[in-house]
Amino acid sequence: MVDITLIEKINIILSDEFEVDIEVIQPDAPLMDTLDLDSLDLVDMVVLIEHNFGFTVVAKDFVGIKTFNDFYNFINSRLDEKRESPD
Repeated sequence: MVDITLIEKINIILSDEFEVDIEVIQPDAPLMDTLDLDSLDLVDMVVLIEHNFGFTVVAKDFVGIKTFNDFYNFINSRLDEKRESPD
């Protein structure tokens, strides 16, 4: 389960970067449509993730991400992997 603090952080980052009201960011809402993302915006999304969460992302990472919930779970699982891997 994704921590509410992480969800709030993600929502604030997305709301600020893509200029949407934070209230429209709902767990089951479609990520791409809600944020009105195009292919160039995905590049911004990758940079945001790398800058704010400290791990790299590739295009194939977005294949299964349809909703904000999927996105939260993706971020959470990558952060878990990062914490578990020895540096």
